[in-house]
Amino acid sequence: MMNILELPDNLQKQVDMGISGTDILHGELKNLMYNTEQRLADADGADPIYPYLEGLLDAYDTVYQLTYALAFAISDRIKKNG
Repeated sequence: MMNILELPDNLQKQVDMGISGTDILHGELKNLMYNTEQRLADADGADPIYPYLEGLLDAYDTVYQLTYALAFAISDRIKKNG
């Protein structure tokens, strides 16, 4: 039996409104990055979690940039193909 992942209500509402997956992901990553930046600001550099938070922020940033690249590639494809 397949396990079905349920979205949080705020994300499901965006899906229901017809917002594209890349736009939803982009916005959610922005929130995750902000929250991680706040946790980094509150953490002491000697805290064992600090390097983890730095790596997490780097990973979020990489995927955030990918959402931009995907959005532009999709837009270019739509313009090209009408």
